[in-house]
Amino acid sequence: MQARSTMQILRNIHTIKVFSLSALLAGSIAAYGQPTTPTAHIIQPADLSQVKIKDAFWTPKYKVWTTHTVYDVLDKLEGSYDPDRQDLIDEKKRQGKTRNAFLNFDRVAFGEKNTQVFDGPPWYDGLVYETIRGAADLLSQYPDKKLEKKLDAYIERIAAAQAADPDGYINTYTTLNRPGQRWGTNGGDDKWQHDVYNAGALIEAAVHYYQATGKTRLLNVAVKMSNYMYAQMGPAPKLNVIPGHGGPEEALLKLYWLFKTDPALKAKISVSVHEEQYYSLVQFWIENRGNYGSGSYARKSDGAYNQDHLPVLQQQTIEGHAVRATLLATGVTAMAMENNNPAYFTTAVHYWDNMTGKRMFVTGGEGAIADQEKFGPDYFLPESAYLETCASIGAAFFSQRMNQLLADGKYMDEFERVLYNNLLSGLSLSGDHYFYENPLIAKDHKRWAWHSCPCCPPMILKMVAAIPEYIYAADKTGLYVNLFIGSEYKGAVGDKKVSLKQSTQYPWKGTTQIEVNPAQEGDFAISVRIPGWAQGKENYFDLYTSQVTTPVALSINGIAVPVQPVKGYVSIQRRWKKGDKITLELPMQPRLIFPHDSVETVRGKATIAAGPVIYGLEGIDNSGLDSLVVSRNTPLQLVFKPGFLGGVNVVTGREGGSTFTAIPFYTLANRQVAPYRVWLPLEKAD
Repeated sequence: MQARSTMQILRNIHTIKVFSLSALLAGSIAAYGQPTTPTAHIIQPADLSQVKIKDAFWTPKYKVWTTHTVYDVLDKLEGSYDPDRQDLIDEKKRQGKTRNAFLNFDRVAFGEKNTQVFDGPPWYDGLVYETIRGAADLLSQYPDKKLEKKLDAYIERIAAAQAADPDGYINTYTTLNRPGQRWGTNGGDDKWQHDVYNAGALIEAAVHYYQATGKTRLLNVAVKMSNYMYAQMGPAPKLNVIPGHGGPEEALLKLYWLFKTDPALKAKISVSVHEEQYYSLVQFWIENRGNYGSGSYARKSDGAYNQDHLPVLQQQTIEGHAVRATLLATGVTAMAMENNNPAYFTTAVHYWDNMTGKRMFVTGGEGAIADQEKFGPDYFLPESAYLETCASIGAAFFSQRMNQLLADGKYMDEFERVLYNNLLSGLSLSGDHYFYENPLIAKDHKRWAWHSCPCCPPMILKMVAAIPEYIYAADKTGLYVNLFIGSEYKGAVGDKKVSLKQSTQYPWKGTTQIEVNPAQEGDFAISVRIPGWAQGKENYFDLYTSQVTTPVALSINGIAVPVQPVKGYVSIQRRWKKGDKITLELPMQPRLIFPHDSVETVRGKATIAAGPVIYGLEGIDNSGLDSLVVSRNTPLQLVFKPGFLGGVNVVTGREGGSTFTAIPFYTLANRQVAPYRVWLPLEKAD
């Protein structure tokens, strides 16, 4: 497994770029009360090969995910689980009930076409590829020959399906059901068929699997499909086709970066590679949204649902299907890093500001409305909102890319909000039951073992497998500590080799120690993120507010350092030597969070938080849950319970003679199905 460590592609693609933005940004920034135009400063996340997690909170979870969850998802995609019968089922007794994603590839490989026989939804191919991507990143951290062998066997079936088509096209749903409607043409609909989305997931899986293993079998499949898409789509006389679902933009850009960084790799591919074509197609996919053409080149608008209501570079709010929107925004941000185009940058800032400032839920959830799984209007944040797991993960990927583009800690604040709340909520503590929706109030919300649309488990795997690379970042002048996760990092600042060792009991305790070990004494900067919540800045745009009374403390070798963050970081420039220790103390006392007055749906309510963790109350622990109220002065106590729900901080309180117990939001519905709520009514002041 040499490919990732030798190339460090993707995460270490660029030389550092710093550029000033034009006045195009001024309107967006002013709208949110920010007085200055930011400056882009690209930083590179760590490569997976550079980081090893050793953490009291995360390591036990990775053990579950690597030994159980990844196999659970693959086995259920393979059809060994029937959501109707709740048992293992014999192939001869399937009667159309089980859904085996891999049988679709086999049917295509054996020449079936237009059979109207298909297992699962049209995006089943994409879920297979996304799972392979997540599994590949896990392999980079936790080598597993059994898992690698399993993936190789799946890849052979995928390659066989592609080999059955002379063009190198592969999307099993369309081949088996709509062979004359590739890309949604001729009366088809790519929003449903997911031809381009599935192709993007294939490309991303191939890049990540190559990085993890050095194997090119799936990469060959991805290149053939990419070449075919470039030949088919683009300015006239090609086809006027955009992805029916965001995501392929960033994926194809990763393929471009892969070959741009390592041109010698082209010799290992069975067909020609012209990476500039992939870049050109990404640009077309983004800029042709909202441009419908005319005559024989005309296409129907996908509307705001698929971010096609206006040209992307004119869009100022984040609209439509929340997963589509956040993944498109991630691709736009990635392109901004590559093309230095202020118009791309402006769109990314508009998307993120609107999402975070007016449409984001306190748990990091996104997507208020079940109909079309979409964003609601500004400040429409109901407790019973949809909040698809995939949407929050898309928002986290987007926030991470914004951090990479701007080197601003506020983006990692929102990444962290998703990480400890809506992401972990989507997966049971046992690692084999899931949430599609994550509402903030419910009576009988039950996790499922599998689903007719099981899109969330693969997305969860993609994110949890990528977390190690987001802990640290670097530029030519220094290192960035973005997340507080016990880990070891081996990297460099310029030509200076540096290792960091982080020790912490976050998110349950506020002390984090970072030991700095340069190979030789050297002068460089280490920038430590200071979370907004720890400074009483719950949300950058004050969508949520709280009060924190204990200040943040930072020291080096026991000597205090002033905590005066710039763009979310305290940057420490000094001559570092082996054994230097940075100690960060964050206030972990429980606090109440209050919504902006414009959020009518939860006006007059508060929720409980401690550190980055949002809390909820379950009926199991609290009688009279519906009648419980709190005051702004309700005393709250924090107690760690090591044997409870995997070991968590519990918040207890007393109000008006009643006591209550709050547990982390992500642990709700792990014991039994019971009512719960996150927002609590505030006692009215006299």
